[in-house]
Amino acid sequence: MQRRWLLVRGLGLALGAVMLWWAQEPGQAQAGDGKKWYKGNLHTHTSHSDGDSTPMEVAAWYKGNRYQFLALTDHNYFTEIEGLNAMHAAHERFLLITGEEVTDAFDRKPVHINGVGLTRLVAPTGGRTMVETIQKNVDAIRAAGGLPSVNHPNFGWAFGSKELLQVEGANLFEVYNGHHGVNNLGGGGWESMDELWDALLTAGKRWHGIAVDDAHTFKTTGKNLAVPGRGWVVARAARLEAGEIMAAIRAGDFYASTGVELASVERSERGLKLEVKPASSFKHRVHFIGRNGKVLKAVTENVAEYQLQPGDGYVRARVDASNGDQAWTQPVWAR
Repeated sequence: MQRRWLLVRGLGLALGAVMLWWAQEPGQAQAGDGKKWYKGNLHTHTSHSDGDSTPMEVAAWYKGNRYQFLALTDHNYFTEIEGLNAMHAAHERFLLITGEEVTDAFDRKPVHINGVGLTRLVAPTGGRTMVETIQKNVDAIRAAGGLPSVNHPNFGWAFGSKELLQVEGANLFEVYNGHHGVNNLGGGGWESMDELWDALLTAGKRWHGIAVDDAHTFKTTGKNLAVPGRGWVVARAARLEAGEIMAAIRAGDFYASTGVELASVERSERGLKLEVKPASSFKHRVHFIGRNGKVLKAVTENVAEYQLQPGDGYVRARVDASNGDQAWTQPVWAR
């Protein structure tokens, strides 16, 4: 009887996987260059560290919720993805990318840096100062072929723009982290993540901002749980391949979101243009932001454009929806 139940259950799972495969949609093309938009998450956890679900279960959640790519970033653990990719990937449906959250500390403050696209495990390095701790871990990630991404600076009120301004070889950080214990908005004299970003950009540092889940909990839901589906990136690439997605992230050819969808983003030496996808009865306001966090222009139409002016330094856009959702484009720098 037990063997029969296991066989029936196995057939049911297989049928469900086939149905899920057909339900997935590949990335949507943006007119002009043939590249497509691919939605993905670059920070999540499994039972290999402090998550409540296996890598297979976590991948199935993201695939089932119409993400196209995912990086598994467990604390100080490197997940082999070949077998998982063989099970999940098919015809530009879903892609797993290697990753690890290199988890370190200085003076009891957390220093967590994701390595995306790593070739091997990276051990935390430690350091004699906060800046040295961040720098040495960034260097170790780069030496292992990964893209360093500085995680949740305000988690544990660990560090801010003062420290990141002294770090070399990194240009990616979390402008939004969906973990309930992360202080994205700052407070009490601490920068918000938007303010931190503008401090870096105003100083001439060319950083990009991502939104992530930092999910740990997939079996239960709640406001005070680190559940999935709160933050993601949408990258523009020719194909759903690790090299193409990583190249798009490195180049800033993506936007970050907590719910707002963009139909197009055009970045050039002249400025920035975007189109917001209408969503139900929500209204949107696009803020074009420049040097020192100054709002250069605010637009309430779905199509918004800003041309760089002398003295702007750079321009980036943040889209605020009336329901609280947001999206962030990557900066364009003035020549």
